[in-house]
Amino acid sequence: MQFQVNFAHLHLLLNHIPVIGTIIGVCLFLLSFVGNNDDLRRSSLILFAVVALLTFPTFVSGFGAQANLIGQPGVSDTLMERHEGAAMLSFWFLEVTGALALAGLWQFHRSSRPARWNVLAVLLFSLVTVVLMARTGNTGGDIRHPEVWASQEAPLTEGAVGSILHFFEPAPEKFIHAMIFSKWETAFLMDLHFLGLALIVGTVGALDIRIMGFAKQLPIAPLHKFVPWALAGLAINAVTGMLVLIGMPVYYTFDAAFWLKMLALMLLGLNAAAFYLTDAFSRVEQVRAGEDASTSAKLLAASSLCLWFAVIILGRYIQSLQETIK
Repeated sequence: MQFQVNFAHLHLLLNHIPVIGTIIGVCLFLLSFVGNNDDLRRSSLILFAVVALLTFPTFVSGFGAQANLIGQPGVSDTLMERHEGAAMLSFWFLEVTGALALAGLWQFHRSSRPARWNVLAVLLFSLVTVVLMARTGNTGGDIRHPEVWASQEAPLTEGAVGSILHFFEPAPEKFIHAMIFSKWETAFLMDLHFLGLALIVGTVGALDIRIMGFAKQLPIAPLHKFVPWALAGLAINAVTGMLVLIGMPVYYTFDAAFWLKMLALMLLGLNAAAFYLTDAFSRVEQVRAGEDASTSAKLLAASSLCLWFAVIILGRYIQSLQETIK
């Protein structure tokens, strides 16, 4: 059974999220310095984290769009390669910005405001990301505009800023070759991926089980202190997962199980937002030994646990369901 997806259209729909979202996030973050507005700063950090999460399917859909467009008349392979290199660089900067935003949100929870180093780091990386995203969007727009290049394989001419940025952009073919250089390298990345998943499920799973009403002899607040370990596992999985995907983009992009796993991860992000951005978390944190969490918190915990099981199961089916999308 095969599913038909037009990745070019999907990518055009999704690619506005990281570009526009990052610009809005930077504007909110800069405005938060006026009067030292913590609420506005917290909102901008939430937006950075959300955009970083949604950029994963945006980036992956680009590989499918590239596969759909290769060899078509009026499409420059050279411009597509330039766009891919720009997208890789901007993707990693945006993910670092999102990770720093999550660290800042955790510091908001612990001490009412992020540390000075975190504020400066988010400011620096977000400003650089805006520039890189602007270039990524511009190079992507050039692909379908033949008036910007003389011939399909003509050498590209860059302006001063473009030349500087292009120097730091990875060459897609070389980067992909580096990721599949050795089977031991891939095995090492997958081992790290499994370790990251164990950190996430081990900590978040224990917290979810307690919130659902099991192991009532434990208060919830001490269990929640292990969440940074889950965030560390999430960072490990994000890095290792994307490195392996970049090494074998076609293997994952046209796999139904991979996209269902991606959907489960997006829903987990929504689940976390519903837990931490409502009063569910503040109520749960006060639950002591022998007490029950609210019904809404139990539903969120149960759905979180089910979605993590879905991520694990779908990950196991990726190999079996390859080439199920065309």
